[in-house]
Amino acid sequence: MPNLTFLALLLAVLYFVKQKQQFARIALLGAHLGRYRIETLMEDLCEGYLRAMGEEDAQRKELLWEMLGEKERTLAQQLQRLADDFAQVQSPLVRVGKWPIYLPFATALMPSACFDMRDALRLHALQLRSALDNAGGLSRRDRARVVCAELFLLQHTCHWFCRSKTTASARLLARHQTTYAQVLETVASDTRSAYQRMVAL
Repeated sequence: MPNLTFLALLLAVLYFVKQKQQFARIALLGAHLGRYRIETLMEDLCEGYLRAMGEEDAQRKELLWEMLGEKERTLAQQLQRLADDFAQVQSPLVRVGKWPIYLPFATALMPSACFDMRDALRLHALQLRSALDNAGGLSRRDRARVVCAELFLLQHTCHWFCRSKTTASARLLARHQTTYAQVLETVASDTRSAYQRMVAL
């Protein structure tokens, strides 16, 4: 019985610490995201791509693509500013455990098994800009697929930072009906290789 009591207390303490640390992460990222319209622009873009690709009238289709171009530029600028702002954060909270679940104290005890959220945001900002520039000359449809995948991966990273990789993957599937593996397969090859290097254990 004493052993069970000790185990129950230990689990309760670990749960409390996990909740406290996760809430601190959510507050930190939320304070930075709150200065921008990144989430709204992401939704507008992805929905706008679907409308533009489904539009049959050529003139209206062209108008929709032009309107999306302005949103793309604004989103790229705001994501770069977010990355620049977050790069100034000096806190142990910037370390993100590479494990599937959130482990309290692990980022402090095993920093080599973590990636840095500041680096992740810099990578996302750079690769979104690259996807929008479309140096590879993709069709509008294929470019839109890559841009959406880049944005979904950014969203996955933010949820991973706040909660865990497993939670992030579940939210990605629930929200966009796509898996983490599918998103990685769809992003630009440069993004995929750099991201996998960053998060590999």
